[in-house]
Amino acid sequence: MKPGAIFDMDGTLFDTEKLYRKAWLSVAPEFGVEPNYDLPIAACGTNMGEESVRVVESFYPHIDCKRYVERVLELVEACREQGLELMTGVAEILNFFRDANVKMAVASSSPVAIIEENLSRKNLRGYFDVLVGGDMVAHGKPAPDIFKLAAEKLNIAAADCYIFEDSFNGIRAAHAAGGAAIMIPDTMQPTDEIKALCAGVFVNLSTAQQAISEGQL
Repeated sequence: MKPGAIFDMDGTLFDTEKLYRKAWLSVAPEFGVEPNYDLPIAACGTNMGEESVRVVESFYPHIDCKRYVERVLELVEACREQGLELMTGVAEILNFFRDANVKMAVASSSPVAIIEENLSRKNLRGYFDVLVGGDMVAHGKPAPDIFKLAAEKLNIAAADCYIFEDSFNGIRAAHAAGGAAIMIPDTMQPTDEIKALCAGVFVNLSTAQQAISEGQL
């Protein structure tokens, strides 16, 4: 078993990607544009900052794209306050790794303050040795920076870490960092390109945990 495990947050630990998808689409009429169903896919895994603004600009070049992203964040935050749902298998895999003395980190495109808040809301903060947010690196996913920094802070080589992700950009980043990229698909099923970058693809964290416990990863 590898000594380190790094988890994305949205869509991996928390069932929040559906909130982002709904927000990316529902905000469009406020800006006088038609919802584009390719936008949530393109924006998935980006840092909700300059990278996300550039994605919006590629779809809607004549609107206030910075404000568009801000409105998406406002809608998602309102939903977060109403309650967060965990993805299947979260508690089990975290306890499994803790019992095996595997060091754990969260590396999310969200700001580190949001990571802290979400984990605290569900009493998960104590499982993690390290938190890395998108506001702590110069380049967000699909660049490997966020996972490299998480591994560095764990004092473990990225190659010795499982990296759990749900997004295409996240898998690209995990693979580029040199870690064992494990995809738990949420809103998007992996393409052939993405499958080739993965050490494994599993329906949920429970089945991923089983494969690790059986020595398959």
